[in-house]
Amino acid sequence: MRRLFYKGMLADTIEITGSDAHHLMHVMRAKAGQEVIVVDDAGQVGRMEMTAFREEAVTMQLKERLAANTESPLELVLAQCLLKADKMDYVVQKAVELGVTEIVPVKSHNCVVRYDAKKAAARQQRWQKIAEEAAKQCGRTALTEVTSIVDLSALLKDFSGEDTEIVFCYENEADYTVKSCLQSAKGKRLVLLIGPEGGFTLDEAAAVQAAGGRAVTLGPRILRAETAAVAAITVAQYENGDLGA
Repeated sequence: MRRLFYKGMLADTIEITGSDAHHLMHVMRAKAGQEVIVVDDAGQVGRMEMTAFREEAVTMQLKERLAANTESPLELVLAQCLLKADKMDYVVQKAVELGVTEIVPVKSHNCVVRYDAKKAAARQQRWQKIAEEAAKQCGRTALTEVTSIVDLSALLKDFSGEDTEIVFCYENEADYTVKSCLQSAKGKRLVLLIGPEGGFTLDEAAAVQAAGGRAVTLGPRILRAETAAVAAITVAQYENGDLGA
């Protein structure tokens, strides 16, 4: 059953507009009596029946409220340094499927791609759309926000604080692991910082550590950036999230 995210609160009758209404009416050719799953801004889930259609709007009636929270107990932020377009698309999609709560695209020294303001805004919108489609596909009960692109220095400033643990995957770290870091970070918001194709410079690694970040290894093999992101998220969700439940 198709899943939609509704900007508002579930009620006995709601109206879906915008791109979701367009998709239901003109792509799916939906008809009265068909049902969808709707998730509201508070994470409430309902089984809704489509009852009426008008120009770019679909009226729905609540048939059943569902107890279906699918969110991880771990507040997990992925700070991903910019990758080539198709790789970044992949990371966004898989991060949402694995339960990340927020994705922050980051500019660092070795990023291959460079965007002007217009292109950066377009990319952010594209990644947000990919995140929303992934959330619908995998049954999330909350949308993952993809923020605007930020500099590494701004990221470190924005996420500094006692309630946050910054972990960055670094090929020059041999012993300290994501698992060991999580053992000392229980209850905190976890920020996983993943480098670009060329990795972090020595100065960047030093800056992250000076801001309180912890370098971790993902094993003896050097992983591609997109692989590292998925691997690190998976380990974190297994240890402190819901993949091992």
